[in-house]
Amino acid sequence: MKQIEKINFIASMEFSSISPQLLQRIREICGEEHVFIDNERLKKYGRDETEDLEYLPQVVARPYKASQIAKLLQICNENHIPVTPRGAGTGLSGGALPIYSGLLISMERFNRILNIDERNLQATVEPGVINYNFQEEVKKRGLFYPPDPASWGSSFLGGNLAHSSGGPKAVKYGTTRDYVLNLEVVLPTGEIIMTGADTLKYSTGYNLTHLMIGSEGTLGIITKIIFRLIPLPKHDLLMLVPFYSATKACEAVSAVFGKGIIPSAMEFMERDAIAWSIRYAGEVNFTVKSEWEALLLIEVDGNNLDVLYADCEVISSVMSDHECDEILFADSSEQKASLWKIRRKVGEAVKSNSVYKEEDTVVRRAELPKLLQGVKDIGKKYGFQSVCYGHAGDGNLHVNIIKGEMDDRSWNERLPEGIREIFQLCKSLGGTISGEHGIGLVQKPYMSVVMTERHFELFRGIKKTFDPNGILNPGKIF
Repeated sequence: MKQIEKINFIASMEFSSISPQLLQRIREICGEEHVFIDNERLKKYGRDETEDLEYLPQVVARPYKASQIAKLLQICNENHIPVTPRGAGTGLSGGALPIYSGLLISMERFNRILNIDERNLQATVEPGVINYNFQEEVKKRGLFYPPDPASWGSSFLGGNLAHSSGGPKAVKYGTTRDYVLNLEVVLPTGEIIMTGADTLKYSTGYNLTHLMIGSEGTLGIITKIIFRLIPLPKHDLLMLVPFYSATKACEAVSAVFGKGIIPSAMEFMERDAIAWSIRYAGEVNFTVKSEWEALLLIEVDGNNLDVLYADCEVISSVMSDHECDEILFADSSEQKASLWKIRRKVGEAVKSNSVYKEEDTVVRRAELPKLLQGVKDIGKKYGFQSVCYGHAGDGNLHVNIIKGEMDDRSWNERLPEGIREIFQLCKSLGGTISGEHGIGLVQKPYMSVVMTERHFELFRGIKKTFDPNGILNPGKIF
């Protein structure tokens, strides 16, 4: 099925292959040791974390300077060669898959933190820096970069920008988009531009910086990022709250905000999600009771411990009003790390258990109970099991649909109808079809649920302006 799908993609656009002469030019630009054409390495770059999809590029290049990328894009634009930018390959929507083959540009050598400006609370980095490594470096200076997706230990900052990634801290601090001041970008035609200014305010024409964030590598290749930073909070407290009812757990979420408290993280996990994660993560001393249906992992942070303890008392009262079991507090940094490990490993744990599809739904926070119940009802209608978890504090629910014992025909032909119903439910609840994973390849068929033809006309016009020959990450988003 994947091969037929690929042929259909290619039939819709006309691209050229990389000739021996062009291959030699690519080698001259990047160095022969950084250009790959052997099947073993092509297979490595032909996959990401999206289901079991695989599309091999014709050539992989690993530049390390913006000027090299500019030359590569000039060549490809002149010769109608499709180009796919790639970060760490941790994406879940197929955004880095080279579905038209062509040239794949890996950003793994753009891995330097160029400057941390403590006077202005800013940092300049390259897009191949790993999220976690960046966070650790700024923490050494008493600074904080909050966006922390579950893949923070391996995902690149450039990929985080491509999807405007969020993570647990987004509920209080916002997503990646809220911390980007300026970008150096190579356009598909080879020009290198800065998209804005290194200032906290910007009102100088269209905001190209924000246009690039979330564009999934379809408008340009980011080669430098200027982030704003904030002071690092001195303290954090973490509690785990078990519930006998998953719906009650979801209802408790918006009730906390109704009391005037904004946690620094508020994560929802169904029972299966946390049980699978514990087995997968290993060395985690925690027992999940059979009567629990869901858990909330709640963190508060700040500089005044008395205020944080008072916040926890209010949160505990709200939780009790929603029929929770005994609330567990993490007493040490080791316990905190253990609980966060369980949460961050959920996605990998689900993937290790079964063939699955992950849908990144998001609705208004107070509508989360209706979304969860609707997902379960749709699952019964179409015969699939789902394991749900996610960033409850901002209404972002990751719906993992488990193949289990579904036959292949139902999985391939009937399931997409169920997924479309889930997205229609999201729209009816004031939400949309992706909160942080992006559209890429696999969510593209569902864009019409939330976008009109006029939206697509605007998207195509923007794409044409930046990428007149349509060479950069073609076949993604729309």
